[in-house]
Amino acid sequence: MTKYQHSRDTSIGSKVREVIFGMEDGMVSTLGAITGIAIGSQDHYTVILSGTVIIAVESVSMAIGSYISNRSEYEINQGRIEEEKEEIRDFAVQEKKELFRMFVRDGWPSKLARKMTKTASEDNDLMLKEMTYRELLLAGKSENIVFKKSLLMFISYIIGGLFPLVAYLILPIKNAMPVSIGITMIGLFIIGSTATRFSKVTWYKAGARVLLLGLIALVIGYLIGELATAYK
Repeated sequence: MTKYQHSRDTSIGSKVREVIFGMEDGMVSTLGAITGIAIGSQDHYTVILSGTVIIAVESVSMAIGSYISNRSEYEINQGRIEEEKEEIRDFAVQEKKELFRMFVRDGWPSKLARKMTKTASEDNDLMLKEMTYRELLLAGKSENIVFKKSLLMFISYIIGGLFPLVAYLILPIKNAMPVSIGITMIGLFIIGSTATRFSKVTWYKAGARVLLLGLIALVIGYLIGELATAYK
């Protein structure tokens, strides 16, 4: 695998993580909340209003959280790259030896590693790229990726949140509840099993794991709704 392929795969993987996390969280939190509200209030309007507010507020919150965390990571990595740039400038000989050792460590023949090191050391930008990748273990990322990932989180949370809510938009509350639960459980299983395309986990185990998380939220929401009904 080339450096470009590795960087591209890492970028795709991080975007997929945002989408899966956003949809899963949107489904789980919205399902648990509106199920409890539906049981406790038995009011169609209240359920729809609550579900809409939850999706709107949480999608923005999750997007902001994603932006802040990814922005912080990006800025920290940029700081590390700047430090590496200074080391290349101030300790050129030591950095050249270090790069040669890393080439050899990565399996390059010594003769070829020396030529590669010589070529890299003659170009500060190339030297920095190699040291960033091999020593800092960082793939090059643009600042735009931070915004893109937060946008993916925002959109995927809304899509996930609509899974449990959509049944209440078209069906009476008593009929909507089992349909909402069924649709969301199927969606959670599909998300969990689909994610295995990017991992080595067995698809049905991954699907069942995500499904279990949804069931936990559902049970909590259900119990709180029942308690609210009992103390009316």
